[in-house]
Amino acid sequence: MKRRKIQMMLPVFAGLTLLSACGQNDEAGPVSDSAGVELANGLTVKEQIEARQAQLKKMGKAFKAISDQLKASNPDLAQIQAAAAVVPKEAADMVDWFPEGTGPDSGVETEALPVIWEDKADFNDKVKAMQDAAAKLETVAQGGDVTAVAAAFQTTGGTCKACHDKYRLDD
Repeated sequence: MKRRKIQMMLPVFAGLTLLSACGQNDEAGPVSDSAGVELANGLTVKEQIEARQAQLKKMGKAFKAISDQLKASNPDLAQIQAAAAVVPKEAADMVDWFPEGTGPDSGVETEALPVIWEDKADFNDKVKAMQDAAAKLETVAQGGDVTAVAAAFQTTGGTCKACHDKYRLDD
C-alpha cells in the first residue's frame, strides 16, 4: 500500500520540480539565455565572455608573476620584463571585449556588472588609463630599474582596481 502511494505521488513531485526549475533566476531578475547568439565579431555571446575571461586571466597571471618577483629578496628582472610585456599586449583590444549583450543578463556566468554598458564612456576611459599605465610599466621594466618597476606596477594596479571597484562583481 505504501508503494502505491509513492507511485501515485511521483508525477506530482516531478511536476513541482519542473515548475520550480522554470521559475529560477538570480536575484538581479530574469536571465535570458542568449549564450548561443552570434555577435557582430562572429563569436557567440558565450565564446566572447569566455575569450574575455581568458584574456583577463592571462593578465592576472602576468601581474602575479611581477608581484611575486617584486616581493622576492632577489627579483628576477628577466621574469619581470617578460610578464610586463604580456600586460599591454593582452589589454590592447580590451574595450572590444565587452560588446553589448555580454553582460550578466546573457545567462552566461560573468563578473562583469551591467554598469559597464550603462556607463560605457567612463568604462572606456578606465580601460584606456589601464592600457596607458600597462604600456608605461612595460617600458619601465625594460629599463631594468626594479624600484621604478615597483612604482609603475603600483600605478598600473591602481588602474585595474579603479575598474574592478565599479565594474566587477565580488572584487
